[in-house]
Amino acid sequence: MFALLIDKNPNAKPLPGDLAIWIFILAELGVFSLFFIAYAFVRMLNPDMFAEGYEHLNRVAGLINTLALITSSYFVVRAVLAIKNNQSKQCSRWLNWALLAAMVYVCVKIWEYSETMGAGYTVHTNVFYMFYFLLTFFHFAHVLLGMVILAVIARKSKQGAYSIDDYSSVESGASYWHMVDLLWIILFPLVYVIH
Repeated sequence: MFALLIDKNPNAKPLPGDLAIWIFILAELGVFSLFFIAYAFVRMLNPDMFAEGYEHLNRVAGLINTLALITSSYFVVRAVLAIKNNQSKQCSRWLNWALLAAMVYVCVKIWEYSETMGAGYTVHTNVFYMFYFLLTFFHFAHVLLGMVILAVIARKSKQGAYSIDDYSSVESGASYWHMVDLLWIILFPLVYVIH
């Protein structure tokens, strides 16, 4: 059985980063998938409630956050390319730019939560807002964890801890960050756009 999972092609490229991060990413994607399926099912049962809740969301904030995370992921890609060219200080700079873009996401999301709760909508308002807060806050927590990971990698990269011969940690952090971005790209249309 496991022989089927192993590619015997000697020219095949290995997954970027460590195997452990990919196991973690698959587990996280599984959890989010269950949330997305539950959201879609409950939405199907409560179309009017979800349509009304959708009208009160700040789609501009959601769009800004989408652009911030996509931009941040671009900077992470540039960081990986830099370390593959043995430019550890440049890698650190790109990661710092990625963190700055991620901070835009954090600030906008906090402002959006403040605006939503200020209008009287909380996790207890109805099932739509329960899902809205559950999904977006769970994602928000992953963004914060990703920022910590990127900050640690940026600092270590600036200190010269990674090189063209050893950059698996940079790729692992990048892989996690791209998962966070991918989840938002699914979450944004699911919650903010499709109604």
